[in-house]
Amino acid sequence: MMASPPSSGVSDHEILEGLRRVIDNQIGPRREGAIYQNQDGAFQVLAVIRDPKRARELLNRRGAQWALIVKNLLRPGAEPYAIGSVWTTSDHLVSGGDDGPANMTGSAPR
Repeated sequence: MMASPPSSGVSDHEILEGLRRVIDNQIGPRREGAIYQNQDGAFQVLAVIRDPKRARELLNRRGAQWALIVKNLLRPGAEPYAIGSVWTTSDHLVSGGDDGPANMTGSAPR
């Protein structure tokens, strides 16, 4: 008979809250309607997908927890596509999106 692993003393709520913060930091200030730029182009965020199952389908990655649907504004006729790249210091917010000014710390609203 196998013994159960020792408890870490961390509740499920604390674990989920920690995961939410990690995801918020990875998405950064990108909200629906936000426009941001980096070395690859200028992008409008059309959708923020926080459902892991849907994100995994869109990105074809087993571990995906989120995805963004973006459109490159510098390419005429560009089609929207899914990305899972994290917000970095090389990304620059141009416009905060539909829900008012974006939080530049990279935290998403609750």
